[in-house]
Amino acid sequence: MSNDEIFEDEEFPVLVLVDDEGVEHEFELLAEMEIENQNYRVLIPLDEEEDEQCECGCEECEEDAEVVILKVILDEEGNEFLSDIEDDEEWEKVADAWQELVDSEEI
Repeated sequence: MSNDEIFEDEEFPVLVLVDDEGVEHEFELLAEMEIENQNYRVLIPLDEEEDEQCECGCEECEEDAEVVILKVILDEEGNEFLSDIEDDEEWEKVADAWQELVDSEEI
């Protein structure tokens, strides 16, 4: 096994999302969660400015990284979209589940 293959296992997939203005944003997919038959994705924005500030990848910097949790929505044709969680109660439930995952698996 080459070094490249070893490091590939540690990398997270990159998703490119397009906002309402048509601007593309890159995110690393940290986790997918299912809560009460609804799927959610936990993402970290790949912001060039943040990359320039810290390239060390240390645990402290990773813990400070802002995560984004989006709800997976399917339209009538089965196309997948990611949406903000607008309901406060739903948000709390998902945020608590993410925190439990982080605490138990030390993501």
